[in-house]
Amino acid sequence: MSWESWWRRRSPFSKIFEEMERMMKELDEMFSKSFEELEREFPRNLIRERKTDRGYIREFGPIVYGYSIRIGPDGKPIIREFGNIRPGRLPKIVEVSETREPLVDVYEEEDSIKVIAEVPGVDKNDINLNVTEKKLIISVDTPQRKYYKEVDLPAEVDPQSSKATYKNGVLEVVLKKVGTGSKGVKIKIE
Repeated sequence: MSWESWWRRRSPFSKIFEEMERMMKELDEMFSKSFEELEREFPRNLIRERKTDRGYIREFGPIVYGYSIRIGPDGKPIIREFGNIRPGRLPKIVEVSETREPLVDVYEEEDSIKVIAEVPGVDKNDINLNVTEKKLIISVDTPQRKYYKEVDLPAEVDPQSSKATYKNGVLEVVLKKVGTGSKGVKIKIE
C-alpha cells in the first residue's frame, strides 16, 4: 500500500479529495463537450489538417475581426465592423462565417461617391461588383477567399457611369451622383 493511498483512507480530508477529483472529471467532460460543439459549428472551409513529423495538426482560420472609426460630417464617430466573426446575441457566443466582410470606406465628394474596400488575396477577375442607385454590392467567392459587403450609398448614383480599379488588394469604385432609376449594372474592373 502506498503512502498516498493510506493517507487518503485515514485522512479527514479524504472526502474533500474525492469530491475534488469528481469535480475535475466533470469539468474535463464539460470542456470536451464544448470543444466538440465548437468544432461542429465552425465552418468546414476554415478547418485544415496537415501532416508533420509529429503527426497531424488541425488549424482553424483565418478568423478576422476588426473595426474602423472615423468622424462623420456631423462630427459624430462612425464605427464599422469588418471580418468573418461577429459577437453573438448572448455573451461569450460568437458567430463565425467563412465569408469575410471587407473593410470599406465611403467618401462623398461634390459630384461623386468613392468607395474604397480592402479585398486582399484575390484576382481582379474574381471580384463581382453590382451597383444600383442606392447600393453597391462587393462579393468574391473563390476556394481560398470569400468576401461579401453591401454598401448603402449616401446619395443616388448613375450606375452606368461607375468605374472601378483594383491594385495591391485595394478596390476603388467611383460612382457619379445622379438618379437614373435602372435595376442595377455589373461593373467591370479595369
